[in-house]
Amino acid sequence: MVSELEISKYDKFIFRQLPILVWHKFLNVAAKLIINIMEFNIETNGQTQNEQPGIEEKMNPEPVVIRKNYRGSGKLEGKVALITGGDSGIGRSVAVHFAREGADVAIVYLSEDQDADETKRLVEAEGKSCLLIPGDIREQEFCQEAVGLVIGEFGKLNVLVNNAAEQHPKESIADISSAQLTNTFSTNIFSFFYFTQAALPYLNEGDSIVNTTSITAYHGSPGLLDYSSTKGAITSFTRSLAINLVEKGIRVNAVAPGPIWTPLIPATFDAEHVAEFGKDTPFKRPGQPCEVAPCYVFLACEDSSYISGQVLHPNGGQVVNG
Repeated sequence: MVSELEISKYDKFIFRQLPILVWHKFLNVAAKLIINIMEFNIETNGQTQNEQPGIEEKMNPEPVVIRKNYRGSGKLEGKVALITGGDSGIGRSVAVHFAREGADVAIVYLSEDQDADETKRLVEAEGKSCLLIPGDIREQEFCQEAVGLVIGEFGKLNVLVNNAAEQHPKESIADISSAQLTNTFSTNIFSFFYFTQAALPYLNEGDSIVNTTSITAYHGSPGLLDYSSTKGAITSFTRSLAINLVEKGIRVNAVAPGPIWTPLIPATFDAEHVAEFGKDTPFKRPGQPCEVAPCYVFLACEDSSYISGQVLHPNGGQVVNG
C-alpha cells in the first residue's frame, strides 16, 4: 500500500512539474507558429508573367502546395474527383490534398502541359491516379467530353470542383470590351453550368460539388468589375444549386479565397501590384494554396455532411458578411 505521505510527495512533485510541462508545450506551439510565419511570409518580388493563366514553375518563390506535416486520414478513400484549373495554384493543391486523402483525380486545364505534368507527378507520388484533360472550358461540348473521359477512366465521379478562372484588370467599365466580358463569364461561370450539367447524371447521394468563388464577391473590386461579378454569380449559383439538389443528397458548397499566391497573380497584375499583393490583409501577407485546399477536403468529405449552400472564407482574416 502507498502511504498518504508518499501520495502527498507525488502530488507535490507533479505540481512542481506543471509549469515546466506547460512552458514546454507553449514553446512547441510557438515554434510551430514561427516556422509557419517564416514559411508563408514571402516576398513576391514584383514579378510578372505575360500570359494567363500563368506558369507555376516560373514563380519565385513557388506556391506551397501542401504542408509537410499534413497527414491524410482516408477522408476521400475510393472517391474520384474532377478539378477544373487543376494544373496549378489552388487547383493543384486541391488535387494533391485529395490524393493524400485517398481520391483519384482528373484535372482539366487549358494548355499548361508542364504544370499539369508536375501535378500528375505529385498526385501519383501519393499513390493515386491522375488523368490530364487539356481543353477550353468555355466550350460546352468539351466540358461534356471531359466528364465522359473521367467516367471512361475511373467508372464513376464523386466530387466536382469548379475552380478555373480568368481575370483582366481594367480601371473603368468603359475599358471592358465585349470580348473580354464574354470570355470572363464563359470561363468563370458558364463553365460551372456546363460541368455541373455534364457531371450530374453520375453524381449520387453523398457526392458533392465545390465551387471557387472569391472575396471580391463580398468586398467588391473596382478594377475587376467583370471578374467580381462572375464570383458573385458563383456564390448565388452555389446557394441555389444546393437547394435544387438537396433532395438528391448531393451537397453544393463554395470556397471564397482571399489573396492567394498562385500563377494567376503575376500573370494578371503589374510588378508594383504583385510586390504589395496580400499585404493589406490583417495577416499582412498573401495566403498559400496549402492554406486553402483543406477547405475543399472538408466540403468534399462526409465531415461536412450537414452543410450545403455555404461558403468558407480562407482570406487572411478579412471579415465578410452575407
